[in-house]
Amino acid sequence: MSVLPPYVRRDVLRAVLLAIGAITVLTGIVQLCAPGPVLDVLSVESTGTSRHLFATVGMFMIVVGGLLVQALLTPTPPFYVLLWTGLQKFGAFALVGIGVIRDLFGAIALLVAFFDLATAVLCWLMARRLRTPAVTG
Repeated sequence: MSVLPPYVRRDVLRAVLLAIGAITVLTGIVQLCAPGPVLDVLSVESTGTSRHLFATVGMFMIVVGGLLVQALLTPTPPFYVLLWTGLQKFGAFALVGIGVIRDLFGAIALLVAFFDLATAVLCWLMARRLRTPAVTG
């Protein structure tokens, strides 16, 4: 028996975004609690300042991911939660991409950037669907 409500189980887009929200929370926790090892994986110089700023980003990931999860677990999530989450994910894509171009992050960070871009697109598709009234006929 699934612990997810039927409206989540029947909606692939919602279920995928719910999983992404949960992954965002978990990776945010890792970033918050262990920023140094994550910076090492991304080939970033690990200083006290960079670890602190990266942990701060992790805290925001927890908040945005948690908001997405909570909204998607309601029968009718507000479209603006998906809109703003999509904007945050698109911003992360752009800034990580710029960081790679400027040699601040290793190329592996592009995996994170393109995951965020894909998430932004999915969020905007869901926001559009929530904003458009269903046609019954």
